[in-house]
Amino acid sequence: MSRTWPIAGAGMASHAAKFRGVQQVLVLNASYEPLNVTTVRRAHVLLFKGKAEVVEELDRPLRSASTAFPWPHVIRLVHYVRVPRAVQRKISRRALFARDGWRCVYCGTASGRLTLDHVTPRSRGGESVWENVVTSCAPCNLRKGNRTLEEAAMSLGKPPRPPAPVLFIQLAAPKIPPGWRPYLGKHAAVATA
Repeated sequence: MSRTWPIAGAGMASHAAKFRGVQQVLVLNASYEPLNVTTVRRAHVLLFKGKAEVVEELDRPLRSASTAFPWPHVIRLVHYVRVPRAVQRKISRRALFARDGWRCVYCGTASGRLTLDHVTPRSRGGESVWENVVTSCAPCNLRKGNRTLEEAAMSLGKPPRPPAPVLFIQLAAPKIPPGWRPYLGKHAAVATA
């Protein structure tokens, strides 16, 4: 007897996309501060080892061959994890553009090609750190060139600074599920400020 199996089509692709979206779990510190995003598998290991507890779960179970577990959506670590603030994440183009709102910091345009600009040029001792690198459109970057802001008669709306940790959560999960918003609320405002 031969069986016919469904061909992977648009319906299966949309189901896979929905499934991928719920594969992410928000991890909170013991103080309810958002730490990062992890997979359902890693979250379940943390829960099984007693290192975390479920704060929010989805309305369907996570099944094994013989047992059903709550499907974690937000978990909280049982013990507080000290996050060293002195250790900064490395700069990436995507994180830098997101920090600056995907806009040129000099003219405010969001259209056109965005580039990175060193406020103090590297040839003049400027480093590639969050406080010295900004998003710039190609015309503004060309206009500033290898000069300081004063020499180029340009200004920044606000001084650049390292992004809030929640920015990296927003980059890891571009579409923030509604169940996460209460835990990112006050921290999300810092990330976009």
